[in-house]
Amino acid sequence: MTDDLVDPVLRLLRLLDRPGDVAVLGTAIEREILWRLINGEQGAMVRQIGLADSRLAQVGRAIRWIRKHYAEIIRIEELANMAGMSVTSFHRHFRGVTSMTPIQYQKQIRLQVARSQLMSVAADVAEVGFAVGYDSPSQFSREYRRLFGQSPGRDGRNLRGLKAATETGMTPVSARR
Repeated sequence: MTDDLVDPVLRLLRLLDRPGDVAVLGTAIEREILWRLINGEQGAMVRQIGLADSRLAQVGRAIRWIRKHYAEIIRIEELANMAGMSVTSFHRHFRGVTSMTPIQYQKQIRLQVARSQLMSVAADVAEVGFAVGYDSPSQFSREYRRLFGQSPGRDGRNLRGLKAATETGMTPVSARR
């Protein structure tokens, strides 16, 4: 991500705390992000996504399904059918677009959603793991620690502390005092 792209993405994320501003500013910021994507280093690939019959668009259908149904068990054959490809072709193109397998991508989405939930409220770690599709709290904690470098409980406390410090105008260092 270039600085030109990071800035509008951060501005869009900050709007999440200001629902009244989203209706007015959100569309303009989204347009800026799209403009930067289309005219950036990866512009050719981004433009391919817009072509209905391109491989990127076909994989995009599967990606959208995974993002919407991240807590469910996914079947690669069904995703390949959704994309209109053979399983082998689907795997190759999916990995080309995301640099991950569909299962790795789903895991990434689950863990990001879990982190977001842990940041917003002090929730039971096992409940969050179950809510995002894990059957085992230990597997959830292990994979969370592998991705984020610390346990879900500790990371959630740290993130909530940073969020509270930011909201009160304190720096993370002064928030600890």
